[in-house]
Amino acid sequence: MFRPLIYSALLVGAVVAHAATTVTLKNAKNENVGTALLTPLANGVKMEISVHGLPPGEHGFHVHENGSCVAPKFDSAGGHFAPNKNEHGFDVQKGPHAGDMANLMVGADGSAKLEIINTHVTLGKGANSLAKKGGTALMIHEKADDYKTQPTGNAGGRLACGEIKGEG
Repeated sequence: MFRPLIYSALLVGAVVAHAATTVTLKNAKNENVGTALLTPLANGVKMEISVHGLPPGEHGFHVHENGSCVAPKFDSAGGHFAPNKNEHGFDVQKGPHAGDMANLMVGADGSAKLEIINTHVTLGKGANSLAKKGGTALMIHEKADDYKTQPTGNAGGRLACGEIKGEG
């Protein structure tokens, strides 16, 4: 099935007037394990992720509903960001959540770089804004997202979290 959030560089699109935002990703020990540069586009948000110190393999990568990353479990981030109440996953008829994104592949050295565009979110105004009141969070999970299991893709625990600051 087509996974609409996995894009090539051809779909980058025009950058809009809002400023880019840098998010620091931290692990359960509150150590910095990477960054994500979020750049607003006319149709979504470009995310450039660079991480290190993570277990090798494929990891679920999502936006969560609250801009809070209280270690060690990051439960304060809440569930996946789903302002339109869609189901989780690219491979379900009523999906995906606005916060569902492609898995992050971490190399044998514990590092990864990923650039994606999520067309279901914005950094501007509106229900799908990552910068909504209270913010949202980027989350890296311990296992791969299977793109279908409700409500989280069977991606396991939370390895790293980064707060996206919101209004107010």
